[in-house]
Amino acid sequence: MATGGSSEGDGTPSNTPCILVLGMAGSGKTTLVQRLTADVSARGKQAYVVNLDPAVLEVPYPVNIDIRDTVAYKDVMKQYNLGPNGAIMTSLNLFATRFGDVLGFIEKRAPESDCIIIDTPGQIEVFTWSASGAIITEALGSLLPTVVVYVMDTERSTNPVTFMSNMLYACSILYKTKLPFIVALNKTDIVDHRFALDWMNDFEAYQAALESETSYVSGLARSMSLVLDEFYQNLRTVGVSAATGLGVNDFFAAVQDAVKEYYSDYKPEIDRLRQQHDSKKEESSGNEFDKFRAELAAQDTVLDPALKVEVPSADTGIHLGGDLAEVQETNTAPDDHESDEQFRSELAANRRAAKT
Repeated sequence: MATGGSSEGDGTPSNTPCILVLGMAGSGKTTLVQRLTADVSARGKQAYVVNLDPAVLEVPYPVNIDIRDTVAYKDVMKQYNLGPNGAIMTSLNLFATRFGDVLGFIEKRAPESDCIIIDTPGQIEVFTWSASGAIITEALGSLLPTVVVYVMDTERSTNPVTFMSNMLYACSILYKTKLPFIVALNKTDIVDHRFALDWMNDFEAYQAALESETSYVSGLARSMSLVLDEFYQNLRTVGVSAATGLGVNDFFAAVQDAVKEYYSDYKPEIDRLRQQHDSKKEESSGNEFDKFRAELAAQDTVLDPALKVEVPSADTGIHLGGDLAEVQETNTAPDDHESDEQFRSELAANRRAAKT
């Protein structure tokens, strides 16, 4: 793929693509990550791999960052009294609070890597409604050209209702992440993926496949196929076999197209939203400062009428600090003195008293 290196004023530290691999449990995400990593290594390149599945026992690929080193999945189950799925969600939420550190490592290693590959758990709800999924995708999308890959089990999707369920998940993730999107039709070594392409491109072909379905959801699937027609037209799909490596070159070519789409369509919008957020933050900070100044001004001007402050007159001597002998003399004698001579005698007496 050979896209690593410094960017040319695009606001990102590198052109290295970040491939975020999502999908249902059993769709072959981890196997696909292994295949992609092996293919990059076979070309003499380096892939920076991140594992976000806290419940996996072993991973078949070399990991640079592993969530299991930070969050203990079984301890989360015990501490929060959760089941397996809830513990996975909570583990990712906890890890998301430290994702800034992960971004720091990725930013540092991206220029020397051919691609960043991120494996995720099969709990797809992490990236459909969970806060941690939004944090991860938004952070990655603002740092690197990020491509979301939805891995679809082609063998199980030969059923038209299951196929529609997968497409609905894919559609929801696309609009949730707002990033370039690829549907990887996996396990093409078992079932050819062209039937899925026919169903996407030909409404009548999918309707004909639904004729054999008698379940109550077949009517919903039929209606949803009309709704998703526009989604299909702009969807980037590729058939791949994680087990044999079939279609891996086509997959990386699709990633390159998605990176171009990121810079042409998504990056300007991300920059606009960032500038809008920064301007709102500055405006909010300025409003808080103006409010503080107004409160101080109100405290200075609004006085209690019952409080009377006696201002010293110009004829009164004022002690400015220092030795008691240093007393400021008034320029004009007080009016109650009978004569200048009496005033001078009193002043001399005060000086003698101060010296003693």
